[in-house]
Amino acid sequence: MIELTRLNGTVFGLNPDLIEVVDSTPDTVITLTTGRKFIVKESRQEVKNLVLSYKKAIFAELFKLG
Repeated sequence: MIELTRLNGTVFGLNPDLIEVVDSTPDTVITLTTGRKFIVKESRQEVKNLVLSYKKAIFAELFKLG
């Protein structure tokens, strides 16, 4: 899970494997494969960096176990 912040300041976890599109309109809108949308405070680039960090951590664990 990656932690993101809603516009009202609440923090929530999101499964990055469900992300289909991240738009900046100018708010950052994340659309999931389910069609659900989230508007977050983080920029599109910040979301991208969080997803990359998450994926790197997953792969690092897999290679450690293998």
